[in-house]
Amino acid sequence: MNRIKKKFDELKEKKEKALVGFLTAGDPDFSKSLAIITKMCDAGLDVLELGIPFSDPTADGPVIQRSSARSLANGIHISKILKMTKKLRKTSDIPIILFTYYNPVLAFGIEKFYKEAKKAGADGTLVVDLPLEESNEMTKFWENDNFSLIRLLAPTTPKERMEKILKTAASGFIYLVSKTGVTGSDGIDASEVLKQMKMIRLVSNLPVCVGFGISTSNDVSRIASFADGVVIGSAFERLIENNMNNPELPSIIAEKVKEYKKATIV
Repeated sequence: MNRIKKKFDELKEKKEKALVGFLTAGDPDFSKSLAIITKMCDAGLDVLELGIPFSDPTADGPVIQRSSARSLANGIHISKILKMTKKLRKTSDIPIILFTYYNPVLAFGIEKFYKEAKKAGADGTLVVDLPLEESNEMTKFWENDNFSLIRLLAPTTPKERMEKILKTAASGFIYLVSKTGVTGSDGIDASEVLKQMKMIRLVSNLPVCVGFGISTSNDVSRIASFADGVVIGSAFERLIENNMNNPELPSIIAEKVKEYKKATIV
């Protein structure tokens, strides 16, 4: 059993929902980033989305765009992120998803990315701009194993398209985007998300985690009442941006993780 399935099974038994945390790897620098993420894991984070910085993160709002720019300015690239993954794996059994755009993977080498990511201890990848029709270009190198391809579904994804994606090219869990727009934008319409959730449940048994626009504990509680997990990214990156030179930054974010995690208990 892979770490992702094991984690969601454990949470179901405990009547909790998954707290999925996104951070851009290497922000504000490699050592601080590793310290922050380690603290987050210790504080109760359930799944880690480790963001690979990209120069043109078109799906991301300004907060995550700036985090990518800082990381790139510090010379962070896939090899260093795999090194970070390997270090994290020595102290934590948390499921780790490498969150990326396709361009960095192409530049690194598709087959090389898969093999080295697995070797480092990653459990899967989410490639934001990889459409279903091109997925085989990446997955043809994958063995029949436990490395997952996490798929994004948008509020505008029609049922027929959803069925096609989920039946042919999804594993681990489903990332449901709560609304149109980019990450970090405010507000979330839980009733609309619930409608989309019901549609997904008709075609897939995979856990569904909801992201985009979730920033408060109340947001987490509302979404956790019907989803299998919540994804938070911009709120964590905003804390980094606002406390860049604060030596207590890892502890500040760890406390936020604890607050969010408490809200996932249903």
